[in-house]
Amino acid sequence: MPQATIAVFPGTFDPITLGHQDLIRRSSRLFGTVIVAVAVAHHKKTLFSLDERLEMAREVFQPLDNVQVESFSGLVRDFAVAHGARAMVRGVRSVTDFDYEAQLAGMNKSLAPDVETVFLTPDSRFQFISSTLVREIATLKGDVAAFVAPVVHARLMDRLTP
Repeated sequence: MPQATIAVFPGTFDPITLGHQDLIRRSSRLFGTVIVAVAVAHHKKTLFSLDERLEMAREVFQPLDNVQVESFSGLVRDFAVAHGARAMVRGVRSVTDFDYEAQLAGMNKSLAPDVETVFLTPDSRFQFISSTLVREIATLKGDVAAFVAPVVHARLMDRLTP
């Protein structure tokens, strides 16, 4: 794909993990622009507000000139097309992830034929990390510092410490 290609990396990012950061950093070397599309996520209850999730993502990706962080609501297909994206990047940690992501990719391809889905696997150090597990462990007072950036860890501790 040409360097000018715009890619979208969608997710809830509640919170953004080192696994997300790994995949987005690597995507930024493959595409001219990567838009981290933070979902409003009205279908689930999030620990952090949309504004907080946007702030954390902007802070961790600030050093990457070709990474932008924006919010979206509705179909990611509409967001990708509106931003001129030619690719959607998705992380796949396991066979279970792949089954789900392959279904999404097929549906997105039928809805937006000009947007290709690209699957990346995280570095083995981050293979097991998920936002859900990070939230659960942090809520139960476990140490999640090894799974998120320091700024994200600080926000988690502020949120979960009485």
